[in-house]
Amino acid sequence: VNEVTTETFSKTSNLYRVLYFDLETKKSAEDVDGWGNIHLMGLAVGVVWDSLEQKYFSYLQNEASNLVEKLRTANLVVGFNVKKFDYGVLQPYADFDLHEITTFDMLDDIKAKLNHRLSLNHLAENTLNSKKSADGLISLQWYKEGKIDKIVEYCQQDVKVTRDLFEYGEKHGYIKYKTRSGVAKKLKVDWKVDKLV
Repeated sequence: VNEVTTETFSKTSNLYRVLYFDLETKKSAEDVDGWGNIHLMGLAVGVVWDSLEQKYFSYLQNEASNLVEKLRTANLVVGFNVKKFDYGVLQPYADFDLHEITTFDMLDDIKAKLNHRLSLNHLAENTLNSKKSADGLISLQWYKEGKIDKIVEYCQQDVKVTRDLFEYGEKHGYIKYKTRSGVAKKLKVDWKVDKLV
C-alpha cells in the first residue's frame, strides 16, 4: 500500500519520499575482528527522517525488519557511508539485497570528486557550523550500559546533520570543506533529488 501511495503522491505533487538514514551498532570493528565483518556488528538503533511525513522514525534491533520495510518505501534513501557501512550492518536483517533500494551516498560522491574521504563532522562544521553530538565509540559504551534513549538521540542528531548537509548542497550547489593545510574551499555538488531518483 505504501509504495502505491508514495508513487501516486510523487507524480501528482512532484514530491518524493526521501528517507535520510543512519544507524548505530552494538559492536565495534574490534569486537568482530575487523572491518571485513561489518555484517556481524548488529543493529543497536536505526533512525530515519521521512521527508513526506516530516518526522523521525526510530527502530531497535527487534524492529530491524520494520526498518528494512520503511527504507523500501523510499523514492530515495540518503546517507553518509550508507552503502558500505549501514547497509552492511543491516543486510542480515533483510531478505533482499539492500543495494536494490535507490540510494545516494554522499561520502561516495565526495570521495569520487576529491579522491579522499572527509568525515560527516568535518563537512557539518565547515558547511553548517554544526557538528555531531558525540562519536560512535560513545554510542557503543551507551549500548553496554543499556542507555538506548541516549543512542536514539545521538543517532537522530546524525540523521539531522546528514539531512541538513544534503539539503544545503541541493539548494546551493556546493558544500564547504577545508584542505589538509587548512584552506577553506567549496566543493561543487549536483545533489538534486529529482535527478537522483
